[in-house]
Amino acid sequence: MPAEPILLAFDTSAAHCAAALLRGSELLACRVEEMGKGQAERLMPMLEEGLRGVGLGWRDLSGIGVGIGPGNFTGIRISVAAARGLALSLGVPAVGVSSLEALAFNVPRPVQARIDARRGLAYVQDFTAEGAQPPELVEWAALEGHDGPVADTISPEVLIEAIARIAAERIASGADLPRPAPLYLRGADAAPPSDPPPVILD
Repeated sequence: MPAEPILLAFDTSAAHCAAALLRGSELLACRVEEMGKGQAERLMPMLEEGLRGVGLGWRDLSGIGVGIGPGNFTGIRISVAAARGLALSLGVPAVGVSSLEALAFNVPRPVQARIDARRGLAYVQDFTAEGAQPPELVEWAALEGHDGPVADTISPEVLIEAIARIAAERIASGADLPRPAPLYLRGADAAPPSDPPPVILD
């Protein structure tokens, strides 16, 4: 009997480092560390600690799941780059899963997933029995008339487990999966540099 696939999922799109490890449908481990910055330095050590904690190593993995946002620009890039690098080095598939999809995971349809994007804005995606609408960035005021069910609050532990299970389902489907890519719905918060650009000499 073939061994059950082992999938590692992680997410740094919000103020945390979160990881979950699945063997088949069994949740082997789930870990969340709240942090506003420092995810780039902490992510890989945390993943290694999680694997060692259940007696596994990198070569035991069958796939990678990664949170692609929407959320913090830098955090999303950290996780997506790590997922692509791990998938390439280990020769396993990597799957990107949005936080909006994770919010709506196992919630009866129709449902509208929402994430606070600050500055009076929200990331929104509608999920129906027929499928999902494209995610949008909208003003909170525009949502006041919505009277349908809403999914907008889950813990980071539930979020990362949902990302892991969605990724595992997609890998198991055997479909041709695109490489994970950041889900950006707004421009970067960083302001352009005030200094003039350097002059390039001939």
